[in-house]
Amino acid sequence: MSKITDPEEALFYVYKTIENNWSRAVLTHQIEGQLYRREGKAINNFEAKLPKAQSDLARQIIKDPYNFDFLTMREKYDERELEDALTSSITKFLLELGQGFAYVGRQVPVTVGMQDFFIDLLFYHLELRCYIVIELKAGKFEAEHTGKLGFYISAINHQRKKDTDNPTIGLLICKTRNNIVAEYSLESTNQPIGISEYQLSRLLPDKFKSSLPSIEDIEAELEGKV
Repeated sequence: MSKITDPEEALFYVYKTIENNWSRAVLTHQIEGQLYRREGKAINNFEAKLPKAQSDLARQIIKDPYNFDFLTMREKYDERELEDALTSSITKFLLELGQGFAYVGRQVPVTVGMQDFFIDLLFYHLELRCYIVIELKAGKFEAEHTGKLGFYISAINHQRKKDTDNPTIGLLICKTRNNIVAEYSLESTNQPIGISEYQLSRLLPDKFKSSLPSIEDIEAELEGKV
């Protein structure tokens, strides 16, 4: 803590340490990751779409940008490879997401109108008491992404949300984002959504694959042995 010169920032980490019972190692990790400058910075429409108590907490739990430097990816990775890498490092991913996130699953199936759809990542937040749908985009944010995420939020509200749960929240994590496009897109949806960028510094040449084989690779290998 002696390395922090801003008193307000120092108090932020003091309160966070008390609230979350952080160890010295976790506190060091959060300071080095500049949590103070990232927490609550995502573009979102929570204030307009959620009750005040929930919207205030929802803003606090979402960061911008997310730090994925614990991953090593090839240069031209896609969303599935990013998803594979994050779920393979789920402990570090949960640490980056923050206190209260409980992992439910990846490629979670939902059936709507006899059609099957698959949600990238699904979490439940223990303090917000709601599901959180996460969509990953390895490229830039596009306006139509909020429509797809809003559809998944509706599906979870209809099929998984209990009467005791709060409304489901969506989080879209993309490589780059135009803030104006993101804000306009959020105005056009009725669902509570946050839009964040992520940082990833460790890239390997394309001849190297990501840390684990994809689901398709594993299925192909198993079918070949049958």
